[in-house]
Amino acid sequence: MGKDKIIRFASRMEQLPPYLFGMINSMKMEKRRQGDDVIDLGMGNPVDPTPDNVIEKLIEVAQDPKTHRYPTASSGMKNLKREISLYYKRHYDIDLSADTETLTTIGSKEGLSHLCLTLLGPGDSVVVPAPAFPVHIYAAVIAGANVVRVPLSPADSFIKRIVNICESFYPGPKVVMLNYPHNPTATLGDLDLFKEIVALAKRFKFMVVHDFAYSQITFDGYKAPSFLEVPGAKDVGVEFGSFSKSYNMAGWRLGYCVGNAEIIKGLSNIKGYFDYGIFSAIQIAGIIALRDCDDTIPEQVALYQGRRDTLCNGLERMGWDIKKPGAGMFAWVKIPEPYIKMGSMQFAVEMMNRANVAVAPGIGFSEEGEGYLRLALVENEERLRQAIRQMRKAMQEIDMNQYE
Repeated sequence: MGKDKIIRFASRMEQLPPYLFGMINSMKMEKRRQGDDVIDLGMGNPVDPTPDNVIEKLIEVAQDPKTHRYPTASSGMKNLKREISLYYKRHYDIDLSADTETLTTIGSKEGLSHLCLTLLGPGDSVVVPAPAFPVHIYAAVIAGANVVRVPLSPADSFIKRIVNICESFYPGPKVVMLNYPHNPTATLGDLDLFKEIVALAKRFKFMVVHDFAYSQITFDGYKAPSFLEVPGAKDVGVEFGSFSKSYNMAGWRLGYCVGNAEIIKGLSNIKGYFDYGIFSAIQIAGIIALRDCDDTIPEQVALYQGRRDTLCNGLERMGWDIKKPGAGMFAWVKIPEPYIKMGSMQFAVEMMNRANVAVAPGIGFSEEGEGYLRLALVENEERLRQAIRQMRKAMQEIDMNQYE
């Protein structure tokens, strides 16, 4: 019977586990259809508005029928690429060639996925810090590569683990994936770390891909460095950025890749086969965001920091052991005893069913995330307080004897 089956997926599909966040999202949408008011702490989906001048420019440009055609280049409009290079010079004092060292992507997730198809294939290995945002692992898996997960903590042994892998694997890893500020753990990076990575990349001949999506969402005076600030970084790698977080443009699907010209060219070539680029009106609106909206970022950061403090302080009062994140849109929190015995997925299901609160289970970020939750800072402070009250009540109702 099996050999006569008509619908047969590629073997790579067997390597993809159920997408837990899709399952949580389906539960959330079903409860909302039933009339339940679900407070969503699961997905980092900004609820705050895009800056007005960016929206106004989108509307203005979209009214021109000429912009409804295919974009002129899948790699991005010349003026947007120029604005990205000016942004990097202004914020990080990095010189980028707009023509050869910048490329626009349909969000950083799409760019990372296509870059893995560009750089990786069967027999190649990629080192990914874990826990990890799923695309950092599964974009490489889909490309046919072997993924070597390296625990992100403790920090003092992270580099040693990479060295050990490079020395013990043959062939050694082809790519090392980085992500600072880190999603989901909010671990912070610094230039000393990046300097060590660049030195190792040159020593062991691997490429570096840095996901810098949360570059501007930083708290308590911390300024996230760009990987490309390190001398020689452009020799070994690239960095991805996103408009989603800094400018509340998540649904616009606009991002970029910058750095090594040869890698940029390869990514551009493969994207030419997959897409035609981004709607021209969105690209032009992106120019306005980069050029004119620096002053909106501190206001947005202040909102996230207030939400962080509200959420973390509330959980601390419940007896949770909390470390406030220094950057990003999430709090990475350990499930307290005795509820940790349930496992993060079951805890998330209980919170959805009993508390009408959606949370992201740590197991969805690889095995190293088990026992933790990722809580998004996107709801307003009153909604966060309500979520804490509902979670407290729900936890009191759970019969833990069934988990003994």
